[in-house]
Amino acid sequence: MLIEFELLEEARHGSDAAFSRVVEAYRRRILGTIARLIGHPDDVEDVGQEVFLRLYFSLEQLRTPEVFEPWLYRLTVNACYDYLRKKRRRRESRMSDIGEQQVLIAEAAAAGRKTDAEEARRQVLDTVDALLGAVSADDRILLLLKEVEGLSLRELEQIYHVKENALKVRLFRARQRVLKAFDRSSEGAKTGGEVT
Repeated sequence: MLIEFELLEEARHGSDAAFSRVVEAYRRRILGTIARLIGHPDDVEDVGQEVFLRLYFSLEQLRTPEVFEPWLYRLTVNACYDYLRKKRRRRESRMSDIGEQQVLIAEAAAAGRKTDAEEARRQVLDTVDALLGAVSADDRILLLLKEVEGLSLRELEQIYHVKENALKVRLFRARQRVLKAFDRSSEGAKTGGEVT
């Protein structure tokens, strides 16, 4: 844990200074998690503010300091889910407003500014993003928490409120869905077709 239990207790009992220190201690970690989960750097701060706002208003509900970190991760995951749901609704209405010529111009301008190494790195990240985008938000967030954030099964148990075996099954199935998405994208690349 990044903070002392006493500091958390002070924050629970209404100390704004203690709460500020809790936020300072966890801010970087939470914002990093959000950035990986939502994939939109411009919105990370907004989602982070939402997480800490939810924390502030629900801190008195925390029963024991030992479960604080998994609980904070759960608040973070929930805020990311909410953001992704809103984003999906907005994107559905906005994509029809963008003309094909505007997309081509933007892609050409972006490609002209990148070096070969940056382009190769970007392609890998785009492929990973596309593969994770091909699975549900539940699968994507679970895989990012486990594989990128490095959370243990025990920590994930506390976040998802399920037993370890159930988590192992969820992880296995999520990985299988990503592998299927990869196979589909590989087949699409070989035939020159689009990935569906």
